[in-house]
Amino acid sequence: MTDMAEGEKIGFFEKLKNGLSKTRRNMVSGLNAVFKASEIDDDFYEELEEILVMGDVGVKTALELTEELKASVKENHIKEAALCKDLFMDMIREKMIVPEDAYDFLNKRSVIMVVGVNGVGKTTTVGKIAGRLKENGKKVLVAAADTFRAAANEQLSAWAKRAGVDMITSGEGTDPASVVFDAVNAAKARNTDVLLCDTAGRLHNKKNLMEELKKMNRVVDREFPDAHRETWVVLDATTGQNALNQAREFNEAANLNGIVLTKMDGTAKGGIAIAVLNELKIPVKYIGVGEGIDDLQRFDADEFVKALFTEGE
Repeated sequence: MTDMAEGEKIGFFEKLKNGLSKTRRNMVSGLNAVFKASEIDDDFYEELEEILVMGDVGVKTALELTEELKASVKENHIKEAALCKDLFMDMIREKMIVPEDAYDFLNKRSVIMVVGVNGVGKTTTVGKIAGRLKENGKKVLVAAADTFRAAANEQLSAWAKRAGVDMITSGEGTDPASVVFDAVNAAKARNTDVLLCDTAGRLHNKKNLMEELKKMNRVVDREFPDAHRETWVVLDATTGQNALNQAREFNEAANLNGIVLTKMDGTAKGGIAIAVLNELKIPVKYIGVGEGIDDLQRFDADEFVKALFTEGE
């Protein structure tokens, strides 16, 4: 099942390819140079690992990829470095494949909590996802459960209007759980397919965040026990390893089952997508490459690797 027309898909691929141009210059051009090396020796693997670490793939993932390549080279009796490139691309693709059940929420009445630190584009992302789902014929409701940030309400309201979906809100400083209570009951009454809850973006006091999320989840458990439940974190790709650390922290607090990567356009740290998927084993469900609603699409491992390794700018 696809959520975009063929022309739109091609347009998005071009944007993704352009968006990853800095990452190509930063990381992939270095990898290509290594793969053009004449022989496969210790220097070859060391250089490969170093380029991956510099490209924000992370030490753990860089080491794993290098060791996997070493084993595969030995197993397949490969003698030339140039023959390693396709093998290496397949390894990365394998690590990034989104499981088939990642989009089960589309076929069930779902409640999705969206978390993330301030500044990553969380509220904007909620609006964009609401718009995409609405375009796909889903009945969507958004809840402004980020009651701590003064501008969050107005921002989400503007996106809800743009997406053509209803929004449940309340005054600044209101208990987020009470907003979720109202939203869940509205979702049930209106026969909503997907309820997206924009939550407060705080990590500096993890205990408070955990308690807040638990309270909101208890409300959903009580009021809408049959709903399919998910918690997604929104990460800013330009922050590289910080994004991975944020995802780890939120996973401890909220048991994540989805990631949305924003600001992939223009970042030199596109390798973070590989690190996040490999280290946390949480699927990247959506990826953003621009400001418009159409600039946020479902993540596709094949498209990502193809865009990343496409030669030229």
